[in-house]
Amino acid sequence: MIIKYKKQPLLFYLTAGLFWLIFFIVILFEKERLNWIDYGWIVMSFVYLGIFYYQKKYKYITIEDGIIRINGPLGKELKLIEIKRIKKFAGDYIIKTDQKEMTINTQIIDPNSLKELDVELEKLDVVWG
Repeated sequence: MIIKYKKQPLLFYLTAGLFWLIFFIVILFEKERLNWIDYGWIVMSFVYLGIFYYQKKYKYITIEDGIIRINGPLGKELKLIEIKRIKKFAGDYIIKTDQKEMTINTQIIDPNSLKELDVELEKLDVVWG
């Protein structure tokens, strides 16, 4: 099961990346000689477009083979059978095992995917609260 991001943050990263790319192209044609700082705009463009591509391709959360995984460079993963407690706090899910803890930010999850996540988490035989 794949839990997707909302479309709004994805659209922001795409728009920002394209904006900085167009800004760099305008500077490229307007100036005779570029300063080193002018290349920062293309770097910013690649960063935003890279974030957009990564989030579009890998989604926010993956639940498969008995593992729940937050995708990302610093992502976490937990085995579903090791989950002892799930707490809903300020709209987020805090999932705990004996050794680890994972926080799922529900505000960035697509509403349809959030329903699927709720159903999947309710299937688990764990303590809520």
